[in-house]
Amino acid sequence: MLQPKKQKYRKQFRGKRAGMAQVGNQLAFGDYGLKCLGRGWLTARQIEAGRKAITHHTKRGGKMWIRVFPDKPVTKKPAGARMGGGKADIDGYVAVVRPGTLIFEISGVSLTIAKEAMCLASHKLPFKTQFIIRD
Repeated sequence: MLQPKKQKYRKQFRGKRAGMAQVGNQLAFGDYGLKCLGRGWLTARQIEAGRKAITHHTKRGGKMWIRVFPDKPVTKKPAGARMGGGKADIDGYVAVVRPGTLIFEISGVSLTIAKEAMCLASHKLPFKTQFIIRD
């Protein structure tokens, strides 16, 4: 699964998720894309599940780009742990996603295949998405 090779700091603050996507909100590589309409954290597992769904449906035809990367560490305390004792250990990595962010892009496949593949991938994601086409 996706995670950074190196980090300057091991743990991060949770941060704010307000506003719309200012960067990564237009098609840059492919002809079709999957745009996020919600806001939140996209885990490395969810990105991988969406990637697998697209790759499987397109039968590895065409080219696919993943436009988000999970570089934010998220911590989690074990169940039954008492309060206090400092910040917990890293549980996984997430990508912060705002409305308008492109998650996946595809090119080299037909419109119907791309639309169905993106639909399958959207079922793996925790928020509403929109299929977009290059003008």
